[in-house]
Amino acid sequence: QVQLVESGGGSVQAGGSLKLSCAASRRIFNNCAMGWYRQAPGKEREFVSFINKDGMVKYADSVKGRFTISQDNEQRTVYLEMNSLKIEDTAVYYCAADFRIARSDCYSESRGRFNYWGQGTQVTVSS
Repeated sequence: QVQLVESGGGSVQAGGSLKLSCAASRRIFNNCAMGWYRQAPGKEREFVSFINKDGMVKYADSVKGRFTISQDNEQRTVYLEMNSLKIEDTAVYYCAADFRIARSDCYSESRGRFNYWGQGTQVTVSS
């Protein structure tokens, strides 16, 4: 059962923009939070951004001011708009969901609590 499906990755020159999308199943969308992580070659997966059920957003310092997370509740889709892309943004980007059976178990801070993952979409930034 596919729960999260990313799209929108691709190749772009430094300074360019891309917008990633992640379609989520009804069950897990915006339960506690939706987020984005990335993994560059030879590196560990790292946090990029999340938006929680209360609309609070957080970003990694490395993307603040350049990336924007948003969601469309009707479409059950979360987006990551990436501007001023840098070569070091090159990575596989993963959509993630923090899902709890009881929403009372949601925390405002979802980093480290994501338990559903998409298959990833490649973003390549070149000079």
